[in-house]
Amino acid sequence: MKQLAFLICAFILSMVALAETNESKGRAIAEEADRRASGFQDYRADMVMILRNRNAETGRRDMHIKVLEMPQDGERSLIVFDTPRDVKGSALLTHSHASGSDDQWLYLPAVRRVKRISSSNRSSPFMGSEFSYEDMTSSEVDEYTYLYLRDDELLGNRVFVVERYPRTPGSGYTRQVVWIDKVEYFAYKVEYFDRKNALLKTLTLSDHKKHLGKFWRAHTMSMINHQTGKSTILTWDNFQFRTGLSEAEFSSNLLERAR
Repeated sequence: MKQLAFLICAFILSMVALAETNESKGRAIAEEADRRASGFQDYRADMVMILRNRNAETGRRDMHIKVLEMPQDGERSLIVFDTPRDVKGSALLTHSHASGSDDQWLYLPAVRRVKRISSSNRSSPFMGSEFSYEDMTSSEVDEYTYLYLRDDELLGNRVFVVERYPRTPGSGYTRQVVWIDKVEYFAYKVEYFDRKNALLKTLTLSDHKKHLGKFWRAHTMSMINHQTGKSTILTWDNFQFRTGLSEAEFSSNLLERAR
C-alpha cells in the first residue's frame, strides 16, 4: 500500500510539474511573439471589409486605420469608415493597455454622438461584422494566461499550438486556441470559444508580408461564425510605417473630426 501511495503521489507531482511547464512555455511563446512584433512605432493602412450572411449575400465597407505603439502600455488605434454613405465618418477609437481592461469609443455621425464601449458590450459585433469590439484591440501578453498544447503542422508550416484564457472582465470568450509559426512567431489561426465553452468563431490569417525587414502583417483576415453561418473578411493594403503619429491624434475628444 505504501508503494502504491508513493506511485500515486509521484504521478500527481509529475502532472503538476508538466502543467506548470506547459503554462510557462505557453507564456514564453506569447512573449516572444510580442517581442518580435514590438518596435514598429506607428503605421497607417487601408482596409476593406466584406460582410457575408448565411445566404452568401455580401456587403462592402472601406476604411482606413492608424495605429500608434505606446511604450510601457498597449497600442492606440483609430479606424474610420470611408464608404458606404450610411456609415461614412463612423470611427472606432481603441486604447489597448498592457494589463487591465481596454478603453474604446465609437462615433456615429448619424446621431452625432460619441459612445463609450462598456466592458459588458465588448463581445458585441463591430459595425455588424463577425469581429467583436474585443477582437479589434491588440492582444497584450498580460491580458491572458497560457497553456502550451503541442507542436503541430498547418498548411505545411511548423507551428506551436497555444491555448490562452482572457483575464479581463467582460470577455466574450472562455478561451482561444492559437496556431503560431515556429520560425517567425506570427499567428495563422485562432479558434474562439464562447462563454459556454462551445466553438464560436475561427479567424484565419493569411497573405503574411514582412515590413521594414522585420514586422510581419497578415494582409487577409477571415472570421467565420460557426453558430450563425455568417463571415467577414478584412483585407489590408498600403501599409505605411513610422509616419510620425502622435498620441494627441488618438483622443476621444477628436472623434467627431476623425479623418
